[in-house]
Amino acid sequence: MSKHAMSLLPRWCSRVFSVELNGAPFYFAVKEKHLGEDVPRVFREVQNRDKCYSVLVYCSRDRIKTAKFYGELKDKLLRDLPPECRLSPMSSFLPKVRDSLVKGYFLKGNSDTSSPIERLLSDLIQHDPVLVCSYSPAEDGQQWTQHMWSETASQVMDVAKGYYVVPSEAPEYHPSTLNIINSDVFYSFDEAYDVMKKCGDIIPEAKAVLELLPSRVEARNKPDFPVIVIEGLDATGKTTLTESLKDTLGATLLPSPPECLSPWRARFDQEPPLIRRAFYALGNYISADQIGLKGVKTPVIVDRFWHSTAAYAIATAVSGPVCNLPGEGSEVYCWPSDLFQPSLVVLLTLDPEERKRRLRNRGQGKTDEEEELDHNQLFRLRVEEAYRRISGPACVTVDASPSADRVLQQVLLLIRGKCHL
Repeated sequence: MSKHAMSLLPRWCSRVFSVELNGAPFYFAVKEKHLGEDVPRVFREVQNRDKCYSVLVYCSRDRIKTAKFYGELKDKLLRDLPPECRLSPMSSFLPKVRDSLVKGYFLKGNSDTSSPIERLLSDLIQHDPVLVCSYSPAEDGQQWTQHMWSETASQVMDVAKGYYVVPSEAPEYHPSTLNIINSDVFYSFDEAYDVMKKCGDIIPEAKAVLELLPSRVEARNKPDFPVIVIEGLDATGKTTLTESLKDTLGATLLPSPPECLSPWRARFDQEPPLIRRAFYALGNYISADQIGLKGVKTPVIVDRFWHSTAAYAIATAVSGPVCNLPGEGSEVYCWPSDLFQPSLVVLLTLDPEERKRRLRNRGQGKTDEEEELDHNQLFRLRVEEAYRRISGPACVTVDASPSADRVLQQVLLLIRGKCHL
């Protein structure tokens, strides 16, 4: 076992494990002694002939390679495991300890598939940054034990004859919230820049992105004219409103992400969250630089900005219902201290069915996240709530269901009251 994996062991019995089944997390822990606890729910439906395993990708010093390996591992497991094997997302974490989350996968097979599963897992621990455990029931099925594997073969380590598996209470918030800061959402130029710079050797397009970045970040220098950001889900009327505001106010209209990043968006959309989110975070700083240049001559209207970057990232990282999101006032909703703050942020909202109708009428291609919005109500609710919780500045919500002209007049009233235009 590598020294990185060994670093997890001193607090192993303090860790909580989470397995997602059908979008819902199920939690369990491990103990050296069994005190008559119930079988954790994730194991209750396991049949007598089934066998379970966990593969956790521990964090090495190079988190870029760790992130890419985690994404590639799923493809490898789906490709090489027997079709009968069930694969579920899994994580391990220390409750309330930031950056303690370790991600992986939970595997369930049967006696017929155990040999090919164990051959694959034995090969993984020889070369890759993974910690593999197997889970075995007692004869009566009332107790389960967890055993760690060594790197020599599919033999378990002699670690106090394994650990007993016991139920664990759900944490206050989804475990992914422990690792959101500067992994799923970036809060400074330097943090996002560091990720993109380290990608240069493995992603050629990263160097092109770095060449587009502003030479310095001047967050406190506000333009002479107001800057209004229009936010909202697709088909809420952002394009119509931003064009109307541009004409009515004689303003400059800027898209976010900026157009200069368009050639590489499809490339970075295929990367794991750490790299993908760093790419879009840097896009906000390029947009801020453009806003500063245009804002000395005219008002500036921006079609989406940091709110979208953060809201979608938070909603993607955290699964399940809205209550799994970090609580209101959490630091994950705070605006980056080195990023320009707009004068006003308007969030357009729309009834879900009306939004879907408008999307159908548009008939345009959609990103993976937009596809997820359409068929996953919980994801949409998480996105909308994350929008509302972001502060510094907070969004002002506007109902986009009336006519385009009525929405325009309402937003103009807000701009005149807030920005004195």
